[in-house]
Amino acid sequence: MSYTAPIKDMLFVMKELAGLEDIATLPGFEDANLDTAQAVLDESAKLCGEVLAPLNVEGDRNPSSWKDGVVTATPGFRDAFRQFAEGGWQGVQHPLDYEGQGLPKLIATPCVEMLNASNLSFALCPLLTDGAIEALLTAGSEAQKQTFVPKLISGEWTGTMNLTEPQAGSDLALVRTRAEPQADGSFRLFGTKIFITWGEHDMAQNIAHLVLARTPNAPEGVKGISLFLVPKFLVNEDGSLGARNDVHCVSIEHKLGIKASPTAVLQFGDHGGAIGELIGEENRGLEYMFIMMNAARFAVGMQGVAISDRAYQKAVAYAKERVQSRPVDGSAKQSVAIIQHPDVRRMLSTMRGLTEASRALAYVAASHCDLAHRHPDEATRAQHQAIYEYLVPIVKGWSTELSVDVTSLGVQVHGGMGFIEETGAAQYYRDARILPIYEGTTAIQANDLIGRKTLRDGGKVAKELLAGIAGTVEALGAQQDAQQGQAFASMKTQLAQGQRAMNAVVDFVLANAKGDPNAVFAGSVPYLKLAGIVLGGWQMARAMLAASARRADDPAFHDAKIATARFYAEHVLPQAAALEVAIVNAKGGEGVLALSEDQF
Repeated sequence: MSYTAPIKDMLFVMKELAGLEDIATLPGFEDANLDTAQAVLDESAKLCGEVLAPLNVEGDRNPSSWKDGVVTATPGFRDAFRQFAEGGWQGVQHPLDYEGQGLPKLIATPCVEMLNASNLSFALCPLLTDGAIEALLTAGSEAQKQTFVPKLISGEWTGTMNLTEPQAGSDLALVRTRAEPQADGSFRLFGTKIFITWGEHDMAQNIAHLVLARTPNAPEGVKGISLFLVPKFLVNEDGSLGARNDVHCVSIEHKLGIKASPTAVLQFGDHGGAIGELIGEENRGLEYMFIMMNAARFAVGMQGVAISDRAYQKAVAYAKERVQSRPVDGSAKQSVAIIQHPDVRRMLSTMRGLTEASRALAYVAASHCDLAHRHPDEATRAQHQAIYEYLVPIVKGWSTELSVDVTSLGVQVHGGMGFIEETGAAQYYRDARILPIYEGTTAIQANDLIGRKTLRDGGKVAKELLAGIAGTVEALGAQQDAQQGQAFASMKTQLAQGQRAMNAVVDFVLANAKGDPNAVFAGSVPYLKLAGIVLGGWQMARAMLAASARRADDPAFHDAKIATARFYAEHVLPQAAALEVAIVNAKGGEGVLALSEDQF
């Protein structure tokens, strides 16, 4: 099945919810108006729909292959990557100074969604390169930036992040890869890195590996980790490529999904040491790597939105053409398309509602990021940065968790045919399953949401967002819509209940984190999901208000917006109250902590 980018919905969210017009007033973004956004999204949709989407099934059936240290991408991927690079798509949100497009993250984000919806395996290569660019721009020397960033933006080279080792998964304190200083200021690296996405391939001339390692006499734990730039091919002073570096792919993984994306085991230093350069200062590597990780975490959240939309599109198309069973209300004597059956509509509405809510929340987060970087007032920048940082673990954790649910529903809509690989629905389910795991599991995102994002500021940002929700509840109450009155009443009631539940959980976290940390962190993932449901519901309520105000412009589109928001209010938002009960009941050893280790 082909992929059609939901440009109309994307532009609605960008304009009505994420404040594109405000972003276009920021210094350096003056040309980033609605016309620019429309033009960029239209071109992105062509590339994704015509070039990348047709390769998605091929990548699943004929994945990247490894032989004698060489990784060959799926047939067609290399040419597709050339078109992607020549179109300037790697540089959409990167600085003009390094030959990027210099556009806001808010415009880049729907392009990222399209890329991942059309071909998730392919999109992982640009995703990691984006992270490498961000890390170098923040912590690299001027020479490193001038040498590497333009090549990464042009697509001539790609980037990776090398954290994980066989004994060091999420616990980076256990990293053992060592970096030995040389007389010329370089380092030689020795060690093994696993799970390196696009760590070896034939789509670009060079690969810039960003690698965590320890220097001699470095402090124990995470305080002794440094970050190094280790290219696949050494780079000469004039920028040309030199000798092959001592980093080699010894195997790639065989996976449940995202099969076309080679997940490499990289060996550094088997032949004298892989030559690398220190990025920034020694022992600050984890700090720098978090720049990559935060960029990647937001991008993985967008993968969740993207794969959900792709699964929804396929399920709707199937439901409209599959004829099966007579309607339960007796309105027809013959079998009808299954989209007429109530439970199929429930599943499709759930898929649509969750996708639209997660998309809106992510785009709003991207807008806060743009304001944090470009607003002329320092205090305003800091405020938006805090909001963006609070939202990132929710965008990553909630959007990816729900993508597993949405793609599973996509299989269910297809019935038995969904379990057959040739149908295509199963690939989205398999591809989605990695999303709540890599770039930090949902529990890691949830622990971050509690520790760094709620406790550190005493709940300040959370309370600011809750106050914003309260304002929207008031606006819903003032809404007098003769045609959609019940929809607004439902949203007002359920959003108010969701706001109350989230507020109670934030208070619970603040009150009990010191005295009963096990109880608080036992409820960390439910807290993250509750926050996603409520904050997503907030955006759906705002969409409902905007759709009502603009209804005359396009009644069919805006009525669908209002109907989807009502469904979300009545079928998704009530889950917040149940999650609140589960979280609070963990106190004092109840709930998930009730069973001892030997009882499992």
